[in-house]
Amino acid sequence: MLDCDVLVIGAGLAGQRAALAAAPAANVLVLSKVYPTHSHSVAAQGGINAAIGPDDRVEDHVFDTVKGGDYLGDQDAIAILCTEAPRDIAELERWGLLFDRDPDGRIAQRALGGAGASRACYVGDRTGHAMLHTVYERALRAGVRVLPEWLALELTVDDATGRCTGAVAWDLHSGRLELITAKAVVLATGGYGRCFARTTNSHICTGDGAALAYRAGATLADLEFVQFHPTTLAGSAILISEAARGDGGHLLNRDGERFMARYAPEKMELAPRDVVSRTIEAELRAGRGCGPTGDHVLLDLRHLGAAAIGDRLPQIRELALLYAGVDLAAEPLPVLPGQHYSMGGVRTDVWGRTTLPGLFAAGECACVSVHGANRLGGNSLLETIVFGRRAGARAAEDAATQPAPRADAEALAAAEEWVAAVCDGAAGPRVADVRRRLTGLMTDKVGVFREEGELREACDEIEAIAGDYAAIGLPRAGLDFNYALQGYLELGYLLVLARAIARGALRRTESRGAHYRTDYPERDDARWLRHTYVTAGDDGPVFADGPVNQDLYAPAARGY
Repeated sequence: MLDCDVLVIGAGLAGQRAALAAAPAANVLVLSKVYPTHSHSVAAQGGINAAIGPDDRVEDHVFDTVKGGDYLGDQDAIAILCTEAPRDIAELERWGLLFDRDPDGRIAQRALGGAGASRACYVGDRTGHAMLHTVYERALRAGVRVLPEWLALELTVDDATGRCTGAVAWDLHSGRLELITAKAVVLATGGYGRCFARTTNSHICTGDGAALAYRAGATLADLEFVQFHPTTLAGSAILISEAARGDGGHLLNRDGERFMARYAPEKMELAPRDVVSRTIEAELRAGRGCGPTGDHVLLDLRHLGAAAIGDRLPQIRELALLYAGVDLAAEPLPVLPGQHYSMGGVRTDVWGRTTLPGLFAAGECACVSVHGANRLGGNSLLETIVFGRRAGARAAEDAATQPAPRADAEALAAAEEWVAAVCDGAAGPRVADVRRRLTGLMTDKVGVFREEGELREACDEIEAIAGDYAAIGLPRAGLDFNYALQGYLELGYLLVLARAIARGALRRTESRGAHYRTDYPERDDARWLRHTYVTAGDDGPVFADGPVNQDLYAPAARGY
């Protein structure tokens, strides 16, 4: 058994920042599925938003975020995000993060989609990578303990108090299941992009934290709002950063037309991601796609010149050469939309507190709702830092008021018995086959465009897939580095969330942000200016409406 004051599950930017904030006042332990610098935060490319430019204001950042989220974001949380951004940028700089610079020595900033100013501070096109290494180095300096290659299997909850008291975790190195007791727990496990076959997300993004919270009794929110990034590499779904369009890239159809002029004439390629993704899908459906099968459009950077591409977009240039054989200075790159981000997650307040006492959440696995129905580029990295810091600080304060929790030996024994039953050598469906069916279904029927008939079919098919999942039996084997068991566990998390995504999308009979219903193409504020709350019931997810904070801006038409 291990014990700590604050247990952080997840070692990406949100988790490391939470650990750093808690460390001065608490004994902190961080669990991570991978080595911390391999966390998915390293994949963030374009930048981190902050209104620090001479022609920018915090109020403008707030409004752009509210509008970009199609007015579903909680405006009190958005105000905190944008107001605290400049101080966090300054802190990262003091810690040694080497932002790119303008010729006058100021931190360089680029425009990303939906922003009214050049607001994204960046480190080339590797911003997340640079940030994670900086924050992790700071956490090591603060003495934060990190256990890499550990998986949380279950959150423990005290029956008498209803409070989260830690987790049952699996050490892949030794194969042991361990009980970890904690006075407070922070979830920072990232998104659930691997619910979809075509995604920019790492293989580790299987929604572990959100599914564990759901099973423990916490409320989830807004899972139907799934962002599809407009530009992923055709054939591999590798992310081609919004920085490419922020630095002047053009989108072209088979006729060589910059087609965004017909859909978003003011913002063009820098319209928000949901708008650009739908536009590309519309062009493909209209038969204006490129290539022999018309299944992609082109991202053209040739007019920027080889020097600018190599200086400002070196990773994108390398990815294009390596995975598509395309020299961006000489020819355009084939791209199409792919799943990218999860606006929904564990419902929290502005301090990261969930509906389950003792449990906090931050980053992409949380829904504080600063992104509403659609996230703007540059705001996700900012959310990890601002709300990771706030969740960690409040978790440490909460832990200081709590006695040492009771060791839940029964939960550990039950987990050991359950794992032994799964790894019994019985024949049954293969994990890979069941997962392939699930992710293909979500991509085909719960994607960029949604419709009632297909959503009902998806909901029914998910139940059939869940039945096959229950029949899976794994080979008898030791638990050390048992990746068959890991794959089984992750598929279970994906099924929990896929069920809620599909049912939530069917329930929301409107179009808002990233959720677009072809049978209900208009936004319906009278009925649906509401969050979707999801809790676990005896027969599956139970849905309810939740209020949206609208203290600053009333809903208005969202044009670009």
